[in-house]
Amino acid sequence: MSKFALSYEFDALVVGGGIAGLQSALDLADQGFTVAILVKDASIGGKMIRLSKVFPTLDCSSCITTPKMAAASHHENITIFTDCDLTSLKRTNGMLNAEIVQRPRFVDLDTCIGCRQCEYSCPVYVPDEEEGGLSLRKAIYIPFSNAIPQIATLDVENCSLCGKCAKVCPTDAVDYFQQPRTMTIATKTAVMATGFSLTPIHQKKEYGQGQVPNVITSLQMERLLAPHGPYQRVLRPSDGKEPESIAFVQCAGSRDKSIGISYCSRVCCMYSIKQAMLLSGSLPLADITIYYMDIRAFGKGHEQFYQNAKAMGIEFVKGKIASIAAASNQNVAMKYEAQEEGGRLATREHDLVVLSLGIVPQWNPAGICDLSTGSDAFIRSAMPQIAPTMTDMEGVFVAGVAAGPKDIVDTIIEAGAAAMEAANYLGRFSSTQAARAADNTTQPM
Repeated sequence: MSKFALSYEFDALVVGGGIAGLQSALDLADQGFTVAILVKDASIGGKMIRLSKVFPTLDCSSCITTPKMAAASHHENITIFTDCDLTSLKRTNGMLNAEIVQRPRFVDLDTCIGCRQCEYSCPVYVPDEEEGGLSLRKAIYIPFSNAIPQIATLDVENCSLCGKCAKVCPTDAVDYFQQPRTMTIATKTAVMATGFSLTPIHQKKEYGQGQVPNVITSLQMERLLAPHGPYQRVLRPSDGKEPESIAFVQCAGSRDKSIGISYCSRVCCMYSIKQAMLLSGSLPLADITIYYMDIRAFGKGHEQFYQNAKAMGIEFVKGKIASIAAASNQNVAMKYEAQEEGGRLATREHDLVVLSLGIVPQWNPAGICDLSTGSDAFIRSAMPQIAPTMTDMEGVFVAGVAAGPKDIVDTIIEAGAAAMEAANYLGRFSSTQAARAADNTTQPM
């Protein structure tokens, strides 16, 4: 892999390889436009590929996402760039010019065949971030079983430089001297589908700042529920015990001005109810409690989903959590205001506690491009009432959670709308270019 700059040209650039980015790219590519997908991770798929099931239908998340990942990777009009950081996006002479740095994965993209021999021979074990740190991976590894591309990546910070991976590689794909490379992409339009992150688990002092055993995040619970998760069953991380009492804490990172997030993250109530229902199926004898301020079941079928959860025996307690601390037997003690009991301060213990953390933008355009953001730091729509995917930067559109918290259904719909706006812009762009060419060739009378 060369460290020198490379140049490419595409009709459209999609920044982000989650469900929004994949949908936008496929919609544009199916219309005959050439599309580049820019991904910061080693694989496409985004957050959705990490989920167990989706609400309110409880369909398999991988069964929805994997076909789109495969379709994008095999589409003749789509080129995928992984491990990339967008450093600049400017419009010059009518074209958008993107400057990109591609981080080295120390494995040659063209020669690696995904056999995982390097991974099997590596002696180094480190926490696996794809599994929420609940299990271990090797220092050289393929991110997950259905990752695309199926190419290993080397975690250079944890590599012991023993050389075993290079020795067993049948194609000599391991390259310890690989360097970052810079690229430029000239494009006519772009769709920003940069996704979201969760608020840090250590942000609230009242919730133990991530130091209380058996207090986990909602994404970690997704991995515990996934059939290909770290334990293949639901066990609490500290001792492997099958939990008999599980609690969900709502608004653990949303609607809280003390941490600068005053807005509702929209999906937390429903994904917690979904997880509680799945837990009720996998642990039928467990007591499951959801502590909430308000249940916001705004979407189609969501209210019925909520009512079904109550009918299954899941307990809903209206009350704000005051504190979370370690208790005996590695349990978790919770103090809360029981609002339906006159606001008294109550205390309960649970084997496992799940924090429904808030949603914040994963990417900040400051210093990279001229996109505006709102007070919540998400990309601002120029016309939110009639064209929510349009931004204040010509030819640049936004899709999915990059524009604000929303569920998967709304994300896919918005991604299609962004692709439509981008396709319309490409049509106008071609007409303008043709008119200019005609003007330049017209001879004076």
